[in-house]
Amino acid sequence: MTDNSPTPKVRTRFAPSPTGFLHIGGARTTLFNWLFARHHKGDFVLRIEDTDEVRSTEDSVTAILDSIRWMGMDWDEGPSDLTQSRGPYGPYFQMQRLEIYRKYLDQLLKEGKAYRCYCSKEELDAMRRLAQLEKRPPRYDGRCRRLTDKQRGELETAGKKFSVRFKMPADGATMVPDLIRGAVSFENKLQQDLVIWKTSDGPTYNFACVVDDHLMEISHVIRGDEHLSNTPSQIQIYEALGWSLPRFAHLSMIMGPDGTKLSKRHGATSVLEYRDQGFLPAALRNYLALLGWSTSDSQQIFEEDELISKFDLAGCQKNPATFDPVKLTWMNSEYIRKTPVPELLEMAKPFFAAAKVDTAKGPALEKATALEREKYKLLSEIPGLVSFFYQDKVEFSQKAMDKVLRQPGVKDVLNGLRDDLRGFEPFTEKPLEDRIRKFCADKGLKTGQVFHPLRAAVSGRTDGPSLFAMLEIMGREKVVSRIESAAALLSA
Repeated sequence: MTDNSPTPKVRTRFAPSPTGFLHIGGARTTLFNWLFARHHKGDFVLRIEDTDEVRSTEDSVTAILDSIRWMGMDWDEGPSDLTQSRGPYGPYFQMQRLEIYRKYLDQLLKEGKAYRCYCSKEELDAMRRLAQLEKRPPRYDGRCRRLTDKQRGELETAGKKFSVRFKMPADGATMVPDLIRGAVSFENKLQQDLVIWKTSDGPTYNFACVVDDHLMEISHVIRGDEHLSNTPSQIQIYEALGWSLPRFAHLSMIMGPDGTKLSKRHGATSVLEYRDQGFLPAALRNYLALLGWSTSDSQQIFEEDELISKFDLAGCQKNPATFDPVKLTWMNSEYIRKTPVPELLEMAKPFFAAAKVDTAKGPALEKATALEREKYKLLSEIPGLVSFFYQDKVEFSQKAMDKVLRQPGVKDVLNGLRDDLRGFEPFTEKPLEDRIRKFCADKGLKTGQVFHPLRAAVSGRTDGPSLFAMLEIMGREKVVSRIESAAALLSA
């Protein structure tokens, strides 16, 4: 099926449960809803499904909002913070909508489309065990559906707590028209009368999301395929309330590189963890878009607005997508290379602060950073790779000391370079290279016998950016001083 038939204004939603951080699967679902809405110039709604009273937390709400904001996906309607919402269909926290749900719960009860269930947890567990022993699906047997008014009255007089179940049809099949998977049929006899109102006096997910999606005029429900099995029950609730259906699209599962469902053992799964590791929001968006979706020409890297202009549900695949951290890191490095250095440094500020690199004393940070931009894979790597420019005292690696500086003749080479460069002008890349190569020739030394000690003396490392560009940026005074200090260290 395709998604190009006439529809009202496109309105999509992402409706997370605030029971933890926003993980990769949720971020991909957010992105696809956002891209689809933006592509069709529609609305993207964020709704917090906080009816899990035990596990829902304010910290999780904050983390989810921070994650979506960091990824650069703005929402047209939804929460502004922990308590406030913006938009004409609010509130956008489900626990603030209880009276709305009660209205439709009462309607279903009054029309005989739902009933009170007095079964205890122990009774339900016993039903499941019996069904397993008899090799039947572990489903509710409908016993409270058959209670008489007298029996219900006796149970309530005895103070028996109850939930409310929706009456599912016993015969036939429920067809789910899915924009990605086509028509998917579910036999009704394999479904059960699902709980739509809990004993704790609140709605369940399957009931609340139907009410919300209808009242918020959601045109397309785009979500992970783990929700596909919920959809026949939700369709029956739509029909019982006399409402038209939104269009459903269930996204493929995301697997780890080993072929198992993505989990923490495959590395970071929280969006904020990727932020803290130094990934760029645009790179993560680009990579997540390719998890279960592609263009006809299998494009990999997208410019700023290309994802929005090219995204459609027709490009979504049914087969599971594989999350590859290596490819994500490669893509991040590609984005770093094409990001202007001033923007890169703005994003890298938290990492410089965490690494305690004081860039006030030393060369212009933009110049130092630009030297090795081809090597950066993560923003978090930048401070470590440029920190030697800003150290008051060179910190020599063990390799630089053992493999380079402590080799025979190095002290004499450094003393010679110190004298040769002390008054040299202009102290710029090409003249420096010519001068130091002439120094090698005059001394009868191979370039490696000079270049390697010089790099180690001024940076403390055996590798790094282009040697002569590095010397230019560092400046003559600091270069000569560091050569002198390294020579003195060897003498000591």
